Amino acid sequence: MTELSETVTRRNALKLLGSTAAAAGLTGVAAGDLTGDSMRVNVGYDTETAKQAALDLADTVHWEFAWDALTITMPTAGLDSLQGVAGIRYVERDTEVEALAQTLPWGVDRTDADVAHAAGDTGEGADIAIIDTGIDRYHGDLVDNLGEGRAFTGPIASDNWHDDNGHGTHCAGIADAVDNSQGVVGVSTTATLHAVKVLTAAGSGFNSDVAKGIEWTADQGYDVGSMSLGGGGSTQNGKEAVEYAANKGVFLIAAAGNDGPCTDCVSYPAAYPEVMAVSATNDQDQLASYSSQGPEVEIAAPGTDIYSTYTGGTYNTLSGTSMACPHVSGAAGQLMAEGQSASQARSTLKSSAEDIGLGANESGSGLLDVAAALGQNSGDDL
Repeated sequence: MTELSETVTRRNALKLLGSTAAAAGLTGVAAGDLTGDSMRVNVGYDTETAKQAALDLADTVHWEFAWDALTITMPTAGLDSLQGVAGIRYVERDTEVEALAQTLPWGVDRTDADVAHAAGDTGEGADIAIIDTGIDRYHGDLVDNLGEGRAFTGPIASDNWHDDNGHGTHCAGIADAVDNSQGVVGVSTTATLHAVKVLTAAGSGFNSDVAKGIEWTADQGYDVGSMSLGGGGSTQNGKEAVEYAANKGVFLIAAAGNDGPCTDCVSYPAAYPEVMAVSATNDQDQLASYSSQGPEVEIAAPGTDIYSTYTGGTYNTLSGTSMACPHVSGAAGQLMAEGQSASQARSTLKSSAEDIGLGANESGSGLLDVAAALGQNSGDDL
């Protein structure tokens, strides 16, 4: 092996490489890009000699990779020559990436939450508890809005409320993703989210765990308890839990259930009178085929193909009344941030809902209209 590092200076290496220039062009670099003094490039190599040739040309070594590659900044004058060195697999420009542009989910648009944001209504000061599988505590679209959390899925309560399923994180983003020019934006954007983990990684849990989460939410004095969960029927313990929270001023909101098509099939806890039951619609303002319905339904919200935050800092599209529920929770947070009580906010949401031609069993008072609830005129025909 030639000890290039000991026998060739950087200046001499340029001369040496100039005499062995390859006929092929530089991968990923147009001729017009070679006019600058230097360029940041990725270099793949097969031999130590080739690696050393790249290092000798480098003004700056940024990274070394396990797969026999380097990222360096080097003079543009030597780029073609470096490509011709035996053992160099590739030389490519180190291109730039940027955060993906923020998406306005159709549900946020359809409920005119974006109109509310433009008017300055973003939920600042409200506390929204996501009673679910937890929240991804590191997600870039949620971390600035995260407050406290508690887990009730083990034998004892703990601080291990990080989401290991994805469902809770998805609901959190619908309710209150940050308006930060990346990812998605929530119905509310500056309320404080609290993770109340009552469901395991499998997405299930006991009614008693949910009741304990509701109790904790009430004891913290939070404004909204968002429950995209249900099943198991009515229990006395569950009934007393929602009564306890309602008496402490918590606005409890829950998914009606995904048992449709059916009638009179709203699940608990949504079916308790202390809880606002939410059915789901699609982007054609139709009742979603899976949505439960019944006399307990008080309002409808978008629930089909909803794009929102997910675990691991990612995003996902999900459907269900679980997705409809946090739309209403985010709106409730905005109203309570404006000083309304739980009962006042509940009444306002119903009185301002948009009639989309569905029956009372299907949509209650109608489709959620965030702007109208906040006294704004969206001018939206759809």
